[in-house]
Amino acid sequence: MSQQIYTLGVDIGSSNIKAVLLSYSDTPVIIDKETEKIRKRNPEMVADLLIDHILEKNNLKYSDINYLATTGEGEMLQRKHGHFYSMTTHAKGGVYLNSGSLTVVDMGALYVRAIKINEIGRVLDYKMTGQCASGSGQFIENISRYLGLAIEDVGETSLKSVNPETPSGICSVLAETDVINMVSRGIATPDIIKGIHLSIANKIVKLLSSLKATSPVALTGGMAMNIGMIQAVKELADASKLGLEIRSHGDSIYAGAIGAAIWGGFRHYKLSAGKN
Repeated sequence: MSQQIYTLGVDIGSSNIKAVLLSYSDTPVIIDKETEKIRKRNPEMVADLLIDHILEKNNLKYSDINYLATTGEGEMLQRKHGHFYSMTTHAKGGVYLNSGSLTVVDMGALYVRAIKINEIGRVLDYKMTGQCASGSGQFIENISRYLGLAIEDVGETSLKSVNPETPSGICSVLAETDVINMVSRGIATPDIIKGIHLSIANKIVKLLSSLKATSPVALTGGMAMNIGMIQAVKELADASKLGLEIRSHGDSIYAGAIGAAIWGGFRHYKLSAGKN
């Protein structure tokens, strides 16, 4: 594999599109990475603009990319060479960012999924939450908007909590009603936010218990960039006595795109080998 192989992983989520440019080899190296909020725009258009920008920034043409791999809702992208299921890409990206991890938790905008993997990031088993938004990143965004908080400030605000109050975990409608009642009762914003984080973290720890998760556990997805959420998961994991080491990484939001780029390189290599 002496020739330079470029792969591009594109993860189209419900809120953000992530792109990772990779130099694929026995030890893949990230060259560049970018994310862009969709903001009610056409996701395919946003993804195409993001691809063009990352290529231009690195003095590359589309023809220089050996394999453009998509994940998430990326099947809509016309320029892809192939598409990979998000569970497999988050598994591979999670273990790339957190070497040695044996479980990955994909904490997305719409659901949370706990994935048991082997040493090289292949999926062995998984468990996921239902469609109820009260256990997702979207719920945090909705509540932060109601409370007048920027989503970037939610994690830090949560860490200031003194007496957290947990909303109902039954569904998003009841949970949002609980939050409105908390505000009317004068509950401090940090305590409301920390309570929401603990509510979601409780669902994550229950998933890990049901999965019989193996330690270490790597957190991926947008919520894994939230230090308040990371802290809440660690607190409840410790309290659960499951004996799980919880890991996070500063590039966790890119795990799906990283995994797609790695799997794309693997597929390109296998296809090339088959032609020889």
